[in-house]
Amino acid sequence: MRKTEPDVDVVDIVSLQDLCRFCQADEAWVVELVEHGVLNPSGTTIQSWRFRGLSIVRAKKARRLNQDLGINAAGIAMVLDLLDQRDAILRKLP
Repeated sequence: MRKTEPDVDVVDIVSLQDLCRFCQADEAWVVELVEHGVLNPSGTTIQSWRFRGLSIVRAKKARRLNQDLGINAAGIAMVLDLLDQRDAILRKLP
């Protein structure tokens, strides 16, 4: 886990294990999110995956969708994609 600045508690890069701990999820669930395109880690192997800020936020949203509404990984991918599209449209409005 790497912090953005030494005296600030904002985390910008986390490992798979750290992300699982933040989301209170197991690795298989996070791997499934990556397979469905919800998360895009850097690194070529699961052991070397690193997740940046946006992925951390998306993983937490995904976890809430899964826990609160029972949505599976494919459904989470679709919901988050639609929310991204909605946000892009809202940013274009005056």
